[in-house]
Amino acid sequence: MKPVLVFDIETIPDVAGLRRLHGLDATLSDIEVAELAFQQRRVQNGTDFLPLHLQRIVVISCVLRAGRDFRVWSLAEPEQGEGEIIQRFFDGIEKFTPQIVSWNGGGFDLPVLHYRGLIHGVAAQRYWDLGDGDYADSRDFKYNNYISRYHTRHLDLMDLLAMYQPRASAPLDDLAKLIGFPGKLGMDGSKVWEAWCEGRSAEIRDYCETDVVNTYLVSTRFRLMRGELSRAEYDAEVAFVRSELARLDKAHWREYLSAWGDAD
Repeated sequence: MKPVLVFDIETIPDVAGLRRLHGLDATLSDIEVAELAFQQRRVQNGTDFLPLHLQRIVVISCVLRAGRDFRVWSLAEPEQGEGEIIQRFFDGIEKFTPQIVSWNGGGFDLPVLHYRGLIHGVAAQRYWDLGDGDYADSRDFKYNNYISRYHTRHLDLMDLLAMYQPRASAPLDDLAKLIGFPGKLGMDGSKVWEAWCEGRSAEIRDYCETDVVNTYLVSTRFRLMRGELSRAEYDAEVAFVRSELARLDKAHWREYLSAWGDAD
């Protein structure tokens, strides 16, 4: 089985960038700067959601399924800066050349990674290979690369299931719960900034990790639907994930597994 890397990011307003772009008074707090940006967006289009290039990445959580291994981990602030987080993510793609899987990665996660990586001077040669790279198998990327919407080296599962029609997309949380997986636990993307301001960065990381496992599980269900896995293979994979999470013995995984039991 080719390595599969499922990923998810969490972001907060790029306060330093907002100060630079708008020449804001240094006496304003980060919360005040962000609130000014939110107010401006509300006037423009009725939402607090900031442009993608002004979304600062504070966590990238990943599931790597390769051979017999199943790993869940995060690249996160404050242990690492944003530039290092992004570079290490693309370094993983450089090393393993996995299929990458996301939920709305084409509409949010990857464009944010592109803009923020550009700002930080990140190098991601393999990721950007469109068939003209300096690799022995570079020609393969002409027909299946990470960038094309309709290729599967990056599988945006939300986009594909919706037949590339935004109006047909479904929330990951709803779909995960309808299938019988735990879904989101106690937080969603709209609460990340509040949690960050309150110093709850570990809680953001834990939330992102559980969400990336939701994505992996839904993608496993999709592999069953498309005939890539038999029912017995699917059941075995789901049982394997449960056993691997139980071995981690951390509070958020105990909560996740407890919710999974309730969902069953």
